[in-house]
Amino acid sequence: MLRGKLWSHPDFLKLWAGESVSVFGSQVTVLAVPTVAILILHAGPFQVGILSALEFLAFPTLGLVAGVYADRLRRRPIMIVCDIGRGLALGSIPVAFLLNLLTLEQLYFVALLTGIFTVFFDVSYQSYLPALVDRPNLIEGNTKLEITRSTAQVAGPAVAGFLIQWIGGARAVAVDALSFLLSAIALASIKKPEPEPKPSTASGTSGFIPEMREGIDVVIRNPILWRIAACTATTNLGSNMVFGAVFLVFAYRQLHLSAGVVGVVFALSSVGALAGAFLAGWVARKLGIGPTLGVMVMVGGLALLATPIALVGAPAVILATTGFIEGLTIPIYNINQVSLRQAITPDRVQGRMNATMRTIVWGTIPLGAFIGGILGTSIGLVQTIALGGILSTLAASWIFLGPVIRLREQPTPVMA
Repeated sequence: MLRGKLWSHPDFLKLWAGESVSVFGSQVTVLAVPTVAILILHAGPFQVGILSALEFLAFPTLGLVAGVYADRLRRRPIMIVCDIGRGLALGSIPVAFLLNLLTLEQLYFVALLTGIFTVFFDVSYQSYLPALVDRPNLIEGNTKLEITRSTAQVAGPAVAGFLIQWIGGARAVAVDALSFLLSAIALASIKKPEPEPKPSTASGTSGFIPEMREGIDVVIRNPILWRIAACTATTNLGSNMVFGAVFLVFAYRQLHLSAGVVGVVFALSSVGALAGAFLAGWVARKLGIGPTLGVMVMVGGLALLATPIALVGAPAVILATTGFIEGLTIPIYNINQVSLRQAITPDRVQGRMNATMRTIVWGTIPLGAFIGGILGTSIGLVQTIALGGILSTLAASWIFLGPVIRLREQPTPVMA
């Protein structure tokens, strides 16, 4: 979205700039860390699955706790601390490599630590945007942020692949460490004060457990929210059986692609994500928001299911094509479902709603990676990819078989 009111919103532009730098740097780590594990530390599918699982383990274990604190405390300071923590944790990888001390156990620890910081950052971040911009501008804000993320996904993997080949995977992680520190500086420069948090339940009582319980109730008692949670959790389970454990092993060892080629494949497939970010609002207006969510999940799952066709020939082209289709669907789904969630949830419980959603939908990510690692070792890489694709496709039934499919447009924002 190249036009809109938020271009004249200086504090949103600072948030956007900081996130842009961070997500671009993170594209290096997404490829570099598992590449280091596979090519330097000789990790197999199970070890790669464990590495991916540890990165997301904090969401099912600490997500609800993060939600309570995101509603109790001002969210921007939480985000700044988490950015600094992630930068320092990732910075330890190139330092250990230069000292010839890098081990798989350190990668596990860094993945776990950055995951903890990420869960607090992400819950605060999604809850902070509605406090920074007016509710009618949420789709514009989420679209701009997603366009940046998709742009980073286009350019980042190609740069990451060549950077890894040039200076090595461990040294390349330093780029991401620096990006988190720059993001912290951008967040610290935002001038708009946050309103004083008022942690309480709808009944007026306050307390850690009642507040946590209310966040859970907001999701499970709302048929729109819990079906979105179930759909996203199911597709994350299926896709991370593939991308969390076996995809890179499949690309490197079965298709015999180099890190540079894999980087280009990721970059070409991410062109779809950039296109999807631009098209999110238009598609929702044409199809209706409910049908948009269901169709995007189903098409993305079918594209994942087609991935093993790469064995027939032209693997880079096949992977880029299926990846393009997947990339196209993801931001269209995410922009619309996140904006829908933010619009129908009062600000007082935004943090706990987002934490509950993240606990559910990201909780299946480490589970998927763990299952994918086991299946990849026991039944084979191709079979695991096929099962993940089937599961991701079936996730659309949560949308098609409920009230979400009947939504034609964004509901009136809830301001309470």
